[in-house]
Amino acid sequence: MTKPGEGKLLKRPERRRALIQAAARAFARGGYAATNLDDVATEAGVSRVLIYRHFESKTELYEAVLADVSDQLRTATGHPHHTTTNSLEGLVFAAQDNPDGFRLFFRQSGQEPEFRRHADELRAAMKATAQPYLEQVIHDEARLRWASDLIPTIAVEAVIAWLDAGCPSPETAADTITHIIGSAVTAIASPAGDQHS
Repeated sequence: MTKPGEGKLLKRPERRRALIQAAARAFARGGYAATNLDDVATEAGVSRVLIYRHFESKTELYEAVLADVSDQLRTATGHPHHTTTNSLEGLVFAAQDNPDGFRLFFRQSGQEPEFRRHADELRAAMKATAQPYLEQVIHDEARLRWASDLIPTIAVEAVIAWLDAGCPSPETAADTITHIIGSAVTAIASPAGDQHS
């Protein structure tokens, strides 16, 4: 099977894009520390020298991969008029389009302190998207903070579980994740103990 960009000359931006995609696959498999540029070169079907024509170091390449995935996710979820549901649907479709990048972004980079800021920034954006909805239904400040922190975690972990299950129906996945999050918000807004008062 021919890999993207293998066996033909690509223009510089196309080659860079193909290298970033190959690096996402290689880093998703092995993580940053265990993956070397030879692994990326093999995945891309190119020489290590070619990688150095585009990136000065493994760190620069990894940063480019994370920035690329971040841009994809922000585009899919970050429209100013998106509701939480639109954002979740965008997240699911973005994960389906780039499953290796999604897993890398949230699983691998979150475990690497020098790169964690990428995932933290996107989680903060997800919190900001959910905040207006949460403020309408949760009036206790501590519970509001709890829900704000929990929503991105539920969304990301649910999408990763969906990817691991083989990506059954993205529309159904988005609806199911929305329902799960809605149930969590309802439970936080009115815990069982408050219902018996």
